[in-house]
Amino acid sequence: MTTQQQSATVHNVRKPTPPELMEDTGTGLDYGTRPDRLPGFLTPADRFFIRSHAPTPTLDAADWTLRIDGNGVREPLVYTYDELWRRFPLQSVVRTIECAGNRRVLMGEEFGRRFAGTQWQRGAIGTAEWTGVRLRDLLAPAGITPDACEVMPEGLDAIRARRPLPVTKALAGDTLVALAMNGEVLPPDHGFPARLVVSGWLGAASIKWLGRLQVSEEPLYVPWNTDDYVLIDPDHPAAGPALGPAITTLPVASLVELPWPARLRAEPQVIRGRAFAGENRVVSVRYRVDDGPWHDAPITSSATPGVWVRWQFTWDPAPGDHVLRVCATDDRGNTQPDVTAWNELGYLHHAVLAHPVHVEPRTR
Repeated sequence: MTTQQQSATVHNVRKPTPPELMEDTGTGLDYGTRPDRLPGFLTPADRFFIRSHAPTPTLDAADWTLRIDGNGVREPLVYTYDELWRRFPLQSVVRTIECAGNRRVLMGEEFGRRFAGTQWQRGAIGTAEWTGVRLRDLLAPAGITPDACEVMPEGLDAIRARRPLPVTKALAGDTLVALAMNGEVLPPDHGFPARLVVSGWLGAASIKWLGRLQVSEEPLYVPWNTDDYVLIDPDHPAAGPALGPAITTLPVASLVELPWPARLRAEPQVIRGRAFAGENRVVSVRYRVDDGPWHDAPITSSATPGVWVRWQFTWDPAPGDHVLRVCATDDRGNTQPDVTAWNELGYLHHAVLAHPVHVEPRTR
């Protein structure tokens, strides 16, 4: 048993998850951010969503190491926590992370069935400033072989969560081994001592509690790219050991910063929200009230690939029941559909949502 295994004691979740900030999915491990409690462009650590495949381990940075090995490197290496902070140039990137199963409950309502998996509402998404070392800077001293095709990060949680990514994505300038989140050392639930941040890809690629990076000259198959986080439907047949193609980047979708359902007063309102397009950039957002015409919702933040944008519009609602619809488009011309394509595991729900809003009668 290694030192890291000896020091890893478990807790389900370490940070507080009060209902006024977080949505409990019922697993004991997974908590979504309440959309109406997003205070600014970045998501604070205390309300950043938690998605874990096993309880949060307790790891000691003093004896933690990150091992790089596999037949895709010429020289296996081991880094200490102190080396990551001191030996390599630190980089900071703002990136959005979203679980591929976000909005699974709403997809179930769309298709009239319950999909297996974490029962997410809309809160399995968050944006932070991540600070750490570029993955390519850590891999370079190991000497990647010409035939290397995949890099697989492996976590130090109880089930050793892991998922391979192509060498090209691993070497991208914004693929980071993060040590800090929003200017503070990574919290335990978000991957301390180190985690991967894979820009624009599903959250399962951004492995937490890193302990190993396996570089391979052959494709790697694990449960997280064969049985789970894959698209299983008639349009995506099984291939080899995988039940369907592995999910990578995420589709364009939008989020209204209101409870579901929402209650508002009959007075002028500023309706705000976010839109995200995975590796692409959000370029426009439109909104519609009930069966009325579509209008532009101005984007109020800079638009960058791999990062959500903020948008807003003003509305003077009449009393009664209403439906808000918001539709985002990215720089590749992809627009949210009216219906999400069905798949067996309820992934990638990004259809335009009919957000219910009740407006209270005016008071004298």
